[in-house]
Parts: sequence; structure tokens; C-alpha cells
Amino acid sequence: MELNNKIRKTIILLTVLLLIPITIYFGSVVFGSKKYAFITFAVTLLSLIPFFITFERKKENTMKVTMLATMTALSVFGRLAFSFFPFFKPVTAIVIICGMFLGPEAGFLCGALTALISNFYFGQGAFTPFMMFAWGIVGFFAGLFSFLLRKNTVVLLMYGVIGGVGYSLIVDIWSVIWQDGYFNFSRYAVLIAAALPMTVMYAVSNVIFLLILAAPFGKKLERIKEKYGV
Repeated sequence: MELNNKIRKTIILLTVLLLIPITIYFGSVVFGSKKYAFITFAVTLLSLIPFFITFERKKENTMKVTMLATMTALSVFGRLAFSFFPFFKPVTAIVIICGMFLGPEAGFLCGALTALISNFYFGQGAFTPFMMFAWGIVGFFAGLFSFLLRKNTVVLLMYGVIGGVGYSLIVDIWSVIWQDGYFNFSRYAVLIAAALPMTVMYAVSNVIFLLILAAPFGKKLERIKEKYGV
């Protein structure tokens, strides 16, 4: 039996905004760095739920998966290609574009899989679930507010800045838990202040890559969607 739109939206929002962050936070506090593989696996499975419950027609599903896989591969490649340039990478920009043109569920999964897959090169750890959620939520909200981001370049670039700052704020939560075993707001504030130069650099890189990539990628994705009725 197919789910109606209201139930789908409820499941998606509960999964992304409640179930995944709760799993990450309490899993990290309870297990620390010992069971990060289990937490990462759980987050990966939960990340698949919002995307796959939006499936409708077989032809549409195939093309949707193909486009998502392509965007995720480009995002992973972008992180690898710019590995020699700390805090200057196209990942967030590509995840935002994916969410804008393929929907919030695809944006979330693209961000989550980018962190998971690329960390097989950079190294897995207890931080991986936080990175998955951080990039995922940036792509998710890009999809939710795509009607604004696609219409106004200034708003899009502002979101690129917000995405860079938001990513840093979420990942820094892991740094606090790793050091204290719980969320210590005082240490969190110190870490945010210490990371400010890197956060600014990362936010600026998002703006640059969005200026370069948003228009050409968007046109290509729209053309494919129109051709295959996605």
C-alpha cells in the first residue's frame, strides 16, 4: 500500500530532524569512539529511508538513483581532488545543488554518502556520523527552500555561507563529546571561536563554488529531469 504525501512528509521529517540526530548524539555519548562503526551503519540506513519512500514509478526511480549517484560521485571526487587545500572544497556546493534540483531527500543522502564514502580515504572515526548529518542537513534544507535558492542568486550564496557555518557547528559538537564525554557548552564556545578563521574560509569557498557550479549543473539536471519526466 502506497503512503500518502502527508505520511511520507511526516516520516521524512521525523527521520531527518529527530531520529538521526538522536541516534548520533546518544550513540556517541553512550559508546564514545568504541562503536562508531555501528553508529555510522545505523545513520546510513536511516539516511536511506527519506529517499526511498519518495519512489513512485520504476522509470523515474531508476533515473533518480542515477542522478543521485552521479552527484554523490562528483561530490566525493571534489573532496578528494581538493584534499591539498584545507577548508576549500566544492562538497557543500555540490550537495546544495543536489538538494535544490533533486529534492531534500536526495540532498540529504548525497551529503551523508559523501562523508561516508570519502572518509574511506581520509579515515573513518567517531566523527563520521556527525559529518554525514552535517552535510546531509545542508542538502536537505537546500531542497526544502529550493524555490528561493533557485530564484535568487544572492539568497543562494547566503545559504552557502550558512551551510559552511552550520557544518562547522555540527561537527564541533563531536569535538566536545570526544574530549568531555558529554556536551559542554563552555568548551563548545571556545572551539567555535578557535575555528572561526577556518569556518570563514570554508564559507567563502562555498560561495565561490556555487557561483561556478550552480548554473551549469542546474541546467543539466533540469534538462535530464524534463527528458525523463523525473
